[in-house]
Order: sequence, then C-alpha cells, then structure tokens
Amino acid sequence: MTVSDVTGKEKTVDLEVIQGRLAALEQRLESLEEGQPEDKVALIIFSGDLDRVLAGFIIATGAVAVGQEVSMFFTFWGLNALKKKTVLSGKNLLERMMAVMSPNDSRSLPVSKMNYFGVGAKMLRSMMKNKNVSSLEEMIEMAREMGVKMLACEMSRDVLGISDEELIDGLEPAGVAAFLGESMTSRTNLFI
Repeated sequence: MTVSDVTGKEKTVDLEVIQGRLAALEQRLESLEEGQPEDKVALIIFSGDLDRVLAGFIIATGAVAVGQEVSMFFTFWGLNALKKKTVLSGKNLLERMMAVMSPNDSRSLPVSKMNYFGVGAKMLRSMMKNKNVSSLEEMIEMAREMGVKMLACEMSRDVLGISDEELIDGLEPAGVAAFLGESMTSRTNLFI
C-alpha cells in the first residue's frame, strides 16, 4: 500500500507489519492493565496496642465505606486484639507463661504511650466514649458487618500457642503466602 506523509512524499507501507505492531502493542497494554493494583487495602496488624489497633480498624472501615475491599492480617501481638479469652489448658509451660503475660482479650490491650499500668488505656476508652467514638469491640463488629476480611496468622498462633477457642469467631486462618496474595493486588498496603 502507498501513502503520503506530511511532506507529500509517497511511502510504501506493509499492512501486515503495521497489524503485527498493533497486535503487539495491544498485548503489552493488556498485560500492563492486568498488573494494575485493584481498589483494595491490605493491612498487617502486628501491634497489640489499643491505639494502633484502633487506627487499623478506623482505616479498614473507612476504606470499605469508600468502596475498597479490605484484608487485615493479624500477626504476633496483633492477635491479642482478636482474643475473647485466655485458655491455659493444653499449653506447654512457655505457652502458658506467654498467655499469662499477654492481654486476656481486646478490652485488656494497653496503649502504646502513657499506659501507666493500664490507666492510659482506661482514660482513652473513657475519652472515646465521652466523644461518642465507637469502642474497639464495636469497630471489630462493624468491620465484620462491612465485609472486612480478617486473617489470623497461623504461624504466630502456633508459636504463641493461641487456640481457636481463644479467638473471636469468623476469622480466616492464613499463612504469609495467603496474605501476600492479597497484598500484591492491593493499591494500599499498611503495616501497623
């Protein structure tokens, strides 16, 4: 095929070459679009401090409210936020010692600064109540109702000796590979 360029010169163009280049460009564009992160948020909750866990749930519920899909991966001390009670039976000596030194449930979490033997956490909870801010327990329930996926790290649970009986219902057991699968397709990733 012969075409004229902008200067008026005629050029011979091979349509098969153009079609091949166009197909290659379309394939590259498609692969780039597939690799784009989705409207998802992935949170790692490593801390067991009340204020930090609260921040995680505030971000999670806020993200869901604006249309994001949210996954929260609770590992090590973050698992304490999901405890409903401590069970000592069936644990070895080190697991029992760790359980006794750890918070019994979400209501026992300390604050990260100025805890002063639990007074800081009580003050923060009281201040939140006075300002009509949802408690951590209410935020956990709200997150569940909104469809936040809560993943409990299996390795951390195994190391710390935390049983199913000690954790709230509705959690998904997960390893790091499962969380990384969530994380790699998320637009936002946060470590708390």
